[in-house]
Amino acid sequence: MKNKGGYKWLGAVLLGGIILFCLPLSIFSQEHMGKGRISGTVVDGEGNPLEDVLIVVESVNYDTKLTGRTDENGHFAVAGMGTGMWQITASKQGYTSSSVKKRIKQLERNPPIDFTLQKVSGFGSFLEDKESMELFDKGNEFIQKKQYDEALEIFDKFKEKYPKVYQVHLNIGTCYLKKGDIDKAEEEFNYVLDKILESQGDYKEEKATSFRAFIGLGKIYIKKGDFNQAQEYFAQALEISPEDEISAYNVGEVYFSNQKIDQAIKYFKMAIQIKKDWPKPYRKLGYAYLNKGEYDKALEYFRKFLEMAPDSPQAPQVKNIIETIEKMK
Repeated sequence: MKNKGGYKWLGAVLLGGIILFCLPLSIFSQEHMGKGRISGTVVDGEGNPLEDVLIVVESVNYDTKLTGRTDENGHFAVAGMGTGMWQITASKQGYTSSSVKKRIKQLERNPPIDFTLQKVSGFGSFLEDKESMELFDKGNEFIQKKQYDEALEIFDKFKEKYPKVYQVHLNIGTCYLKKGDIDKAEEEFNYVLDKILESQGDYKEEKATSFRAFIGLGKIYIKKGDFNQAQEYFAQALEISPEDEISAYNVGEVYFSNQKIDQAIKYFKMAIQIKKDWPKPYRKLGYAYLNKGEYDKALEYFRKFLEMAPDSPQAPQVKNIIETIEKMK
């Protein structure tokens, strides 16, 4: 292969073309669908069935996502999966979420999947107040719509009614972070962490909440340009979830989106170390090395991705990039 100097323009051409190639890939959104079916139950810490728990079923190798909810008996059923590895997550406001990876088969009966969700400290009577729960969900809807001032107004009302539910400060911090008010965002995330230590004594007692707060602080310090401090917060987040490849991958995404490619590579590789047969980080490593102009490395990871997920919705785009690089040899 020619030296990097001979390809100065190649990365820009390929990365620019990625936007175009993404457009028609929506036709692949139903990849990995099939006749597979799962069912199970969700209960609280005392064994009582939990109603209206959100069940999210996501393909490990593709971008397909299916959802369902539990009935009054805590029972759920979701159908439509193709044979392969899927991640199933159960979540309900006021409870810790729970997730498991399972190999789902289309032509066989899959064993039931049962979850136990622990009530989050401080939610208490809030869980019995449907009006307030709806208010909380409405605030999250505003966040999704990027209407952050409206979301803040709702969360402030909620905070006044339930001052002990400190987890709402995560949502408030997120709003300020999205608005660019990083000082207020930092104050909110730190408040959450202080309350966890005060009530639980250990961040790991509320893994999901602590993780989100540390990740939020990491993003803040990236915006401040203090990448060493950001690295420390991300490291604390991953210490809470050391065997969570998705967490490592997401940190890599944060660095990649901020053009900190070497740091992104570190975390994408960490995700691979945790789970060697997960295709996503291989693809992102291909892009990372492409961005650096290290085309042999990019080809290595792109090819590995195709080897692991030849039918992925992203496969046509990756194949095109590989062919473009190879033609330049």
